[in-house]
Amino acid sequence: MEAAIQLRGVEKRFGEIVAVDGLDLDVPPGICLGLLGPNGAGKSTTMRLLTGQAIADAGELTVLGHQLPGDSKAARAKMGVVPQLDNLDVDVTVEDNLRVFARLYRVKDIGPAVDRALDLARLQDRRKDAVDELSGGMRRRLLLARGLIHQPPLLLLDEPTVGLDPQIRTELWTLIDGLRSEGVTILMSTHYIEEAQRLADEVAVMTKGKIIARGRPNELIAEHAGRETAELYGPPEFLRDARLRAEGEGLKVRPAGPAIAIVGSENAGNGAVPDEAIRRAASLEDVFVLLTGEEAE
Repeated sequence: MEAAIQLRGVEKRFGEIVAVDGLDLDVPPGICLGLLGPNGAGKSTTMRLLTGQAIADAGELTVLGHQLPGDSKAARAKMGVVPQLDNLDVDVTVEDNLRVFARLYRVKDIGPAVDRALDLARLQDRRKDAVDELSGGMRRRLLLARGLIHQPPLLLLDEPTVGLDPQIRTELWTLIDGLRSEGVTILMSTHYIEEAQRLADEVAVMTKGKIIARGRPNELIAEHAGRETAELYGPPEFLRDARLRAEGEGLKVRPAGPAIAIVGSENAGNGAVPDEAIRRAASLEDVFVLLTGEEAE
């Protein structure tokens, strides 16, 4: 089965900065792939390359059978894009935002398409309101509905819930999960661990313009973090000594806010994990921090 997205050796530089560094990526149809990485990992630049907003310096990009950048217009017609930054037209109504995009995508029956999008975003009762009257969560839902106005088979989500409070983030997750269950192919960039774990069939961990690990969340956890993690709190000297003991036993240790996390603690011996440590199941957060060296959000 042909991949919905295929990248081979893709590079993008901004002066001396290498944003995307020889990136290889395949997204099979019908899955949600989460690009998980810290800020500055190259996730948003990858999205911009796929939408034709930026042109690669090297490599090959294919989206839904279309070569980029030469065939970007045809590829864009088949994809929905929800940008990280809110670029809604605030001077017109919710309904008019959707109508404009329906015309841009040459949707045949605009009225039913707008109604379907409003239903999806749960904004039917706000259709005549100006966009600047909407809350942040409503605006994100409208961005999602706008990206889906032409019922594309592929959806690109660039940090879809950044800046939203947890309750509204959960509401948006429900909408996205519904699309996934309907068979829409989704490529989603995020730096939120829980977002990747909740929504993505597969997670690709990205840092410094490269993908350094990929798999289902439970597979990544088993491979890189094992079964159990022990978290330890205490004064800096105590944590430093505990870290040295654990690392001396060959265990991986990572920072965890005011604590340290001893990953793979089920393999500990010789008192490498103090009795007062809090043991829990290993998580995708453990994998993220170990592989990228960045604290999770």
